[in-house]
Amino acid sequence: MWKLLVGFVVFAALALFVLMKGGGNIDLSGEKHDVSAPHDTASAPVVAASAVPDAASAPASAASN
Repeated sequence: MWKLLVGFVVFAALALFVLMKGGGNIDLSGEKHDVSAPHDTASAPVVAASAVPDAASAPASAASN
């Protein structure tokens, strides 16, 4: 029984080592409930609806290219 426990601990340590070295986003600090955490929506460019060309107004030759 103790061999099973030792094997599990070794496998878990090896898995954590591989995940951390592989560039995975590993965070062992627990759940985050911070409201002030930055979101990716601020970095995304906002495009106005009037700036997007309407597909119906595009010429048929441009759509076939």
